[in-house]
Amino acid sequence: MKQRKPILLALFLLGMGVFLYACKPSDAKLQKEVNDKLSTAAPGVIAEVKGGVATLSGEVMDDAAKTTAEDAAKSVKGVKSVVNNVMLTPPPPPPAAPVAINPDDILKSSVDSAISAAGITGVTATIANGEVTLTGTIKKADLRKVMQAANEAKPKKVNNKLTLQ
Repeated sequence: MKQRKPILLALFLLGMGVFLYACKPSDAKLQKEVNDKLSTAAPGVIAEVKGGVATLSGEVMDDAAKTTAEDAAKSVKGVKSVVNNVMLTPPPPPPAAPVAINPDDILKSSVDSAISAAGITGVTATIANGEVTLTGTIKKADLRKVMQAANEAKPKKVNNKLTLQ
């Protein structure tokens, strides 16, 4: 009778081991469950499961979405660990602000008043289709002031035809 107990115990333990191993979810089943969760929690992220380890890949917009994907994968029963290879995609740059171009008559008065306010004489500003053409003779030291005054009026383009002294 004493010999039978160890044999029965060994058979019982072997049977339990086989039972527990057979009850372990397969990688394919885990992968499907993880991907089902990811489809709602973190669209654009997919998982591959091998040996109970879920490896995530894909692209998301921010760290919060990356963390959400990892948490969703960890929440699936049977997943041992998660390798998060999800990449962050930077958001697209904001669109460039539209350039405001003033009408010709406003450009003419703006440029003329800015040049006179700077105390510069001998410069004539001609405006056509949003483009300012500067003509005349000025001192080299005044060139920067004249160009700045012309550009502050927001023309489409400034054509410098000035002669420097």
